[in-house]
Amino acid sequence: MTNSPDFSTLRRQHPTIPFHTRASSVFSRCLFIALALLLTTTTSAPAETNKGQFNLFNPTPNELMRDLSPDRPDGTESPRTVDAGHFAIELSIVDWSHDSETDTDTLTFFDTNLKIGLTNDIDLQLVFQAYGEERTDLPGGGVAEANGFADVQLRLKVNLWGNDPVDQGGKVGPQLFGIDTAVGVMPFIQIPTGTELSSEHVEGGFIVMLGLDVADNWGIGLMAEFDGVYDGGDDNYDFEFVHTAVVGFDVVGPVGMYVEYIGSLSTDGDVGYQASFSGGVTYEFNSNFVLDAGLRAGLTNDVEDIVLFTGFTLRY
Repeated sequence: MTNSPDFSTLRRQHPTIPFHTRASSVFSRCLFIALALLLTTTTSAPAETNKGQFNLFNPTPNELMRDLSPDRPDGTESPRTVDAGHFAIELSIVDWSHDSETDTDTLTFFDTNLKIGLTNDIDLQLVFQAYGEERTDLPGGGVAEANGFADVQLRLKVNLWGNDPVDQGGKVGPQLFGIDTAVGVMPFIQIPTGTELSSEHVEGGFIVMLGLDVADNWGIGLMAEFDGVYDGGDDNYDFEFVHTAVVGFDVVGPVGMYVEYIGSLSTDGDVGYQASFSGGVTYEFNSNFVLDAGLRAGLTNDVEDIVLFTGFTLRY
């Protein structure tokens, strides 16, 4: 990816200084030149603030890092990436869910997303579930159980614009009704591990994310996801379209909250439209560490009735 130009510098107009003096006044001319050079220096963005120069082996200085924008705890992925040369871990310590339609309870531990910033606008992600248990009560009596390590996802997030303020080398993106926007895309592939919880087939998809910075204390996120998912019953792949909308806002001090809608459509004729509501709370200990907890409730029959989760995001 090529470095983007410093648009803040290109679009600035240097002020002019009224200058009334006789041509023979050498002192006045020298004073004018000195002031002009001073103003030019102070109104130009320093070269070191262009973050396009940073990469995995030349990390972004801490003082230039953007605000933390994790993909958890809501289901809507953020369009912003991890700064170049920095790492983040987004971890769900424990999740519990219940689905009355299939009479299944699921317990998972350490659902993890490991991120590394490759450039100012690209990060690489490794997503896995360290341990999970599924327990289903069968209609005729008895119990079906599965447990272990789940499949692994590799994801590459690319921010198209809106990653940074313009004066830090960010791309100038279009506004929507006067609101600053950020847009990202993320292809991913899911690699089967062959465990009891594995789909045993390669799956993948493509995600498009839009962030709207409505005000300093609240914002909106929208996401569209297109997946190819293996259907074991029909021994083929189904196409799924997932769409989400989230509103996040500050409550007081370090406490924030979010509410979210999640919907899903599938080409599988046996699966109807699925919809869920999600909400949660976050607590920001500092600019690099956030705790969270939340729930997701099913609005249709074909989705889990309730999901409870808690975790954290740590960046370094």
